[in-house]
Amino acid sequence: MNLDEDAPRGSRESHFMKKGVYIVPSLFTLSNLGAGVISILFSATDHYTSAAWAIIAGIVMDMMDGRVARWTGATSRFGLELDSLSDLVTFGVAPGILMFQVALWEMGRPGYALVVLFAVAAALRLARFNLRAQAGDSSHYFLGLPVPAAAGILASFVLSYELFGEETMTIKTIPLVMKRMPMFFHAIPLVMMMLAFLMISPVHYGTFKHMKLGRPKSLQNFFLLVAGLLLIFTYPQNMIFVVFSLYVLSGLIGLAWRLYHAERAKRLARLRRRSTDVGYEAEEPRTYLENSTWNLKK
Repeated sequence: MNLDEDAPRGSRESHFMKKGVYIVPSLFTLSNLGAGVISILFSATDHYTSAAWAIIAGIVMDMMDGRVARWTGATSRFGLELDSLSDLVTFGVAPGILMFQVALWEMGRPGYALVVLFAVAAALRLARFNLRAQAGDSSHYFLGLPVPAAAGILASFVLSYELFGEETMTIKTIPLVMKRMPMFFHAIPLVMMMLAFLMISPVHYGTFKHMKLGRPKSLQNFFLLVAGLLLIFTYPQNMIFVVFSLYVLSGLIGLAWRLYHAERAKRLARLRRRSTDVGYEAEEPRTYLENSTWNLKK
């Protein structure tokens, strides 16, 4: 768009400022895309730890672009589409390639199928998210496991698994987590199928978009966030894996809790109906006797 040279100077400055505001979130989004491409290149050259860290960096960039867009009022259809395309590369394609190089290559064609399945599920999840966003959905939860979380648990597993068995390790680790790494390694095919299913499922997952740290409940969440960051700083690889694992499990726990309450509500409703029916049946004989007594007296 060309500005008229005769246009007021303030108008031109306002135009460029507005244009710059929209560019800033896109820079974070493109950084996310760049991290995904770098992760793929690292995986192809057998630098698995670097590939995993690139995916984690992409998650950080993905968290920032949306927040910056909301803070600056620069949300747009263009930003939404660009974000989804970047997410598909960084969180749909790159983790699958990393997992194939680390754990699935011995499987051959089934390994290829798992990588494709993960990428397809991520694409479907992102497409559904875009449709809900365009429809003006303002839910306080995600429908299905967010794609960055699915990628995060796989990338953080690689970060922890690469430390397994090292004797000259200077990084602090959590022994309980490290002992589970071989078991998780052998379960990678099952884990990827489960993550693919959760991404396209209707399971609810929490979102932190509407968190306001000025509220009392949000202050508690803020202190929990600070404690989590301190633990991540102390046990970086292990705690990132634990955080993503807990988030994945939180949706399943929430689903079980809602199903329990729904079933409990159904049982209570049935009991109320039964008690109502019994009370109605008990009233009929009493009414008949009262009427008979009244007729006899009459």
